[in-house]
Amino acid sequence: MNNNSLTHEHLVLFIDMNSFFASCEQQVNYHLRGRPVAVCVYTGKYGAIIALSIEAKKRGLKSFMRLDEAMKVCPDLVPLETNPQRYREFHIKIMKVLKKYSEDVIPKSIDEAIMDISSYKLLYKDPLELAKKIKADIKKEVGDFLQCSIGIAPNAFLAKLATEIQKPNGLVRITPENIDDILKKLTLTDLPGIASGNAKRLMNAGINTPLQLRYTPPEKLKLALKSIIGLYWHYRLNFKEVDQLSSLEYKSMQAMRQLSKEQRKSIDTLLQLFTSLAMKLEQRMVKQEVYCREFSVSLRYENGSSWSDKIHSEKPIQDGMELLNLMKLRMKKFEQTHHCETIINQQLVSVGMNVSDFISSELLNLNLFEDTIKTNNLRKVVYDIKNKFGKDKVMKAAEMGDEQILKDVIGFGSIKDFYVDEEFKEDF
Repeated sequence: MNNNSLTHEHLVLFIDMNSFFASCEQQVNYHLRGRPVAVCVYTGKYGAIIALSIEAKKRGLKSFMRLDEAMKVCPDLVPLETNPQRYREFHIKIMKVLKKYSEDVIPKSIDEAIMDISSYKLLYKDPLELAKKIKADIKKEVGDFLQCSIGIAPNAFLAKLATEIQKPNGLVRITPENIDDILKKLTLTDLPGIASGNAKRLMNAGINTPLQLRYTPPEKLKLALKSIIGLYWHYRLNFKEVDQLSSLEYKSMQAMRQLSKEQRKSIDTLLQLFTSLAMKLEQRMVKQEVYCREFSVSLRYENGSSWSDKIHSEKPIQDGMELLNLMKLRMKKFEQTHHCETIINQQLVSVGMNVSDFISSELLNLNLFEDTIKTNNLRKVVYDIKNKFGKDKVMKAAEMGDEQILKDVIGFGSIKDFYVDEEFKEDF
């Protein structure tokens, strides 16, 4: 197969900040440099590690380990509570560096970005030299302790794959001349986006390696994966672009929290936390002017067990309390059917909520009852007032509580919300 005609149209850099959260802490706190650092939502015994420094990774620690388990492996580990505002500020500075070289920069997550230089080839004749300049500028203008891996390829997927090949501080280019040699050294699950389930489906179809995947006809891949996704994999490995879409387009919205021992002492506090998470999802849907038709909850308990459920609603929903009440009914039915203890109990260690299957406000059925339309409009007015005058100037009853139980946190994939906030618009 000759793909040379496809490869010279696009040229993409994928920038992946190495151990980003921990490196930001080490950048600000000089005494942390060279030490194993773990960033956690909270630093109690059962706190979950969400990010590790390069030094901690070399000691064999993994993300999402419990802090007590990690301390047994690495007694000199330095645990720190997450500082979302700090990571946002560093992220914005990094984006400013990238935008010096190209207007076509797409932030994919808090620590990753795509830079399309297809229109700048006459300006940047050597993309490897450009990548080196970007690395130097990040160190000079953002932080001398920050490192990144940069991948260069004809599409976003292969550029990201290139960053995985060499870490930390890597620089790899994938071309038509070297792609087969690179793929020969990898397994299917080494490819970003292929987990064990899809790998098993591919192997059942006789596709056992990334190199075989590249040369498998697209029709066979569609059959193997029982989805058009198979066609996308053919495109990715043969230099066509299918991934370079703005990460600011929501496919789902999540709200997740780890629970401290203190938060688990009171059922009322737990119920307030559930309410706060549901209201956070409502706020995001209002901001994006969408309604969801699917809502799911995932719970994990101290003994390692879990409970999850998903609700599909024919009626699009935006109201957080309506979503939560539907889920409470499901919980009650489950408890009655299985004669078990209450699902919301003091053994909970984490809560996750997810809304998806969105429909735009503009596409809602115009035959809604007048009262429903008034409620929807009022909800938007409430959040407009919050955004203009402050979150505490007007509060829905569901948001009122004795204490603020939700900490400001940000995940590696959660950058969409602050790009639509006014305070961040001024930075670009």
